[in-house]
Amino acid sequence: MTTEPSPDGRGGLDLWADYLDWLRAEIVRGVLAVSVADQRRSRLPSGWTPIELLSHVLHMEQRWFVWGFLGESITEPYGDWNVPDPWPSDDADRVRPGARWQVPDDVTATELAERLATVAERTRTVLRTCGPTTPAARGGRFAADPPTLEWICLHVLAEYARHAGHLDIAVELTTGPSGDPL
Repeated sequence: MTTEPSPDGRGGLDLWADYLDWLRAEIVRGVLAVSVADQRRSRLPSGWTPIELLSHVLHMEQRWFVWGFLGESITEPYGDWNVPDPWPSDDADRVRPGARWQVPDDVTATELAERLATVAERTRTVLRTCGPTTPAARGGRFAADPPTLEWICLHVLAEYARHAGHLDIAVELTTGPSGDPL
């Protein structure tokens, strides 16, 4: 999806799925719009790169829907980070000292975009088959007090929107407001 979902009356989890698709596409488009060198170059004080952000949203969505909601085991749930578990506790707003996003040199943005498409299909299946008040499974990410699917959708959508805005700024610092390389 290349444009914001239509205000045509679709609602509920269908609308959530459409918004997730749109924001995912915006992030992939933004990362792939810059050169391979600029995908791995940070122009920000925090030091993250566009390809690291793409890896982060891929892993983030998988953490919330596959590991979290479905309760399925996933390999390297924090594979986007340089440490096995970047947060000191579940309610921490800040990551552990020294924790940062990372992407191996041999992984490309195109590969990450393809992996994200696979995760997105799993998410769409969940949104088509489960109700909004369905609680997440216990035993995956959540041992107790699992959130509902609706809460997870809102959390993931907010994270995508925030990161899409971050990426817009990073890409503009790379290409300028016209989109032409600086």
